[in-house]
Amino acid sequence: MISAQVWADAQRLWDFQQMGHELRPCSVAIGLGSHDLGVADTTAELFHRGMAPLIVFTGATSRTTRERMPRGEAEHYRDRAVELGVPESAILVEPRATNTGENIRYSRAMLEERQVLVSSALLVSKPYEERRAYATACKLWPDIEWVSASTSTPLQDYVDAIGDARLVIDMLVGAQQRLVVYPQQGFMTEQVIPEAIEVAYSRLRDAGFTSRILPEDSQSAPR
Repeated sequence: MISAQVWADAQRLWDFQQMGHELRPCSVAIGLGSHDLGVADTTAELFHRGMAPLIVFTGATSRTTRERMPRGEAEHYRDRAVELGVPESAILVEPRATNTGENIRYSRAMLEERQVLVSSALLVSKPYEERRAYATACKLWPDIEWVSASTSTPLQDYVDAIGDARLVIDMLVGAQQRLVVYPQQGFMTEQVIPEAIEVAYSRLRDAGFTSRILPEDSQSAPR
């Protein structure tokens, strides 16, 4: 059983991670690989709405996707988008990235290699990683405008879709921790974190939702 306090704290982190950007047409949409095919669905929807003429799906595999997406996250995302009517010619696949920083760096290199002019990008991520992804992108590719996007859904509906409440809450806690740790390591821009969010994070961490957090002194590349 997950207590009412845990749900309330998870909701606080969920709300904080969402950037609330107003969507507008951009040069490209970059869909960040993960276990969640909803990222591909949302990226395809934005393409069909005319929000970007080109899509980059980026991602190799991780411990949560090796069995579900054996050919790599970006490859499975492309297949999903094609199923949803996106032309293959409008999709680039970046298959090597294993963390958020690499997602941005490798996508940028691919677009520059193809001489795609980029002044703005839709950054499509899981709902609970919008802020983390945005802070990473702003640090690593600061000379373009970033617009954050994700599947618009309540926390409970998202948990029901994923089918694992503990996994989602663990991911929320991990994403929040990285907002504190990674700016100190130069991986992302500094974020102002309200006290209520710090308290919610601490309670969830102390309650054992820790499978996705890093040691405080970790120097690992961001994932």
